[in-house]
Amino acid sequence: MSYTINAQTRTEIGKGSSRRLRHAGQVPAVIYGAGKEPVSIKFAHKDIINIQLNDNFYTTDLTVVVDGKEIKVRVQAVQRHAFKPMVEHIDFKFA
Repeated sequence: MSYTINAQTRTEIGKGSSRRLRHAGQVPAVIYGAGKEPVSIKFAHKDIINIQLNDNFYTTDLTVVVDGKEIKVRVQAVQRHAFKPMVEHIDFKFA
């Protein structure tokens, strides 16, 4: 099964801007890998909350559409809220 996530690049980075994104229903994320520049992105929490419950979300290649450009990635790490069913941050690696 393939997953596609629509995202936008984010220009503001840091703790304060990430908190503002989470409060607005967005999830901050980063895409990184060897030999490529890291890309900071954001996407809607509702787009990720249900698909991240599937086991193959963590083992297959995902497609992230960033500003109209498709990027193949794999999930490296997911940070979740301590007791709420919320995703706080996701690290992706270039596939």
